[in-house]
Amino acid sequence: MKQIPGWLKLVLKVGISGLCLWYVAGKIDWPQSFQLLRQANPIWLVAAFILFMLSKLVSAIRLQLYFDNISLNLLYKKSIALYWLGMFYNLFLPGGIGGDAYKVLLLRKTHPHISPKLTTSAVLLDRVSGVAGLGILAGIAFYFLFKPSAIAWGVLVLVTLGVIAFYQIVRRWFSNFLQSFESTLLLGIIVQLLQVGCMACIMQSLHIYHHFLAFQLLFLVSSIVAIFPFTIGGLGAREMVFLWGAQQFGLQQHEAVLVSLLFYLITVLGSLPGIIWIFKDPLPAPFLTETK
Repeated sequence: MKQIPGWLKLVLKVGISGLCLWYVAGKIDWPQSFQLLRQANPIWLVAAFILFMLSKLVSAIRLQLYFDNISLNLLYKKSIALYWLGMFYNLFLPGGIGGDAYKVLLLRKTHPHISPKLTTSAVLLDRVSGVAGLGILAGIAFYFLFKPSAIAWGVLVLVTLGVIAFYQIVRRWFSNFLQSFESTLLLGIIVQLLQVGCMACIMQSLHIYHHFLAFQLLFLVSSIVAIFPFTIGGLGAREMVFLWGAQQFGLQQHEAVLVSLLFYLITVLGSLPGIIWIFKDPLPAPFLTETK
């Protein structure tokens, strides 16, 4: 089967993001949104940005643990550079090669002695660990929103079974990484907790003090949806989730969508440092296997 050209992927992603945003724009009261934005407290937005950046630093450490499992000994600062380069590629160059795929290609080039299968597995499991963290926190938020209903308990059971299934998959097919299963899963949860804190700061900035759990559940679900490569960095997809969720939970739609857009803006600003590594090799040869 012929692969879809990179330029066509970009056109499709821009089109889907644009269509989603067009739909959302027609459903909310923009004057109210702008009024809310004008009253925003910038100190809380700065705090949200700091928490987001901390979450990405923890993500880079998690990726480093996966690299250590396969004796791919990078300096932590090189893992961070590689991670930020991947973030930049995912957001700003979404049409061709994705950030994760670029990391794999670069590691294959600079570490030919490491099996390509292992480098690919490390990057893949790093992404899955993040999704697992999202799922666990989303399940917990769902439980506290809907307890003591049977469906709330059912969701907790499903989350538990999902973690067990993830462990069995790693044990069966990715045994090289089994030794760091608990630590990487814990780091995945910490990453998402930091981003939940980021979302809480955005809400504080906008003086939104109600329906905290509902907002956080929508944020976690929207983050899962944003992982699928149908839009540009989740733009449009997140807003659709928040719009739908606002209708389900009786939230103000303009508040929900504005919160989502501000988080996307923070993501964009947080990814910008990755442009440095477009012009500067993140893995220069003399530092490839330097001792930590």
